[in-house]
Amino acid sequence: MEENNSDGICEELIFSGFFKANVKSLRNYLYFKFGNEEKANDVTQDSFIKLWENCKKVPLEKAKSYLYTIANNASLNEIAHQKVVLKYAQNNAGNDKTNLNPEFLIEEEQFKQKLEKAIEKLTEGQRTAFLLHRIEGKKYHEIAIMLDISVKAVEKRIHGALVSLRAEIEQIK
Repeated sequence: MEENNSDGICEELIFSGFFKANVKSLRNYLYFKFGNEEKANDVTQDSFIKLWENCKKVPLEKAKSYLYTIANNASLNEIAHQKVVLKYAQNNAGNDKTNLNPEFLIEEEQFKQKLEKAIEKLTEGQRTAFLLHRIEGKKYHEIAIMLDISVKAVEKRIHGALVSLRAEIEQIK
């Protein structure tokens, strides 16, 4: 009659169901933050491990918020390193595309760099909210829950991202 596990999340079946329900969404959220699938997968796995290690401290109704907080904190720690890796990859990309039209490759690389710079110029909040909405198809209220902000804040971030990207795309043409 002992109820130490009233939290629920420590029970394997409940944790497994929670994992299955949230792993894809968390991975996509992190992918938008990092722009790197491998990093997103790693941080997703680490976040669930930390949740499992601290399951007795986290009630089931707070587990999703706790999970996203862990993931967000880990992403902040990785952002600087990820930028270095992306810059290195940009500088060394295209070495194996020798049989394509050189003019096309140059234009493609220039457009890619300009687009990446336009997205990089967005604040992290704008970039994350924008990509979650436009790429992942999340609704404003879902994004608000994931980021632990109000729906109005999500609207403002996405609007700001659209304004910034439109201005940058006009300069690209």
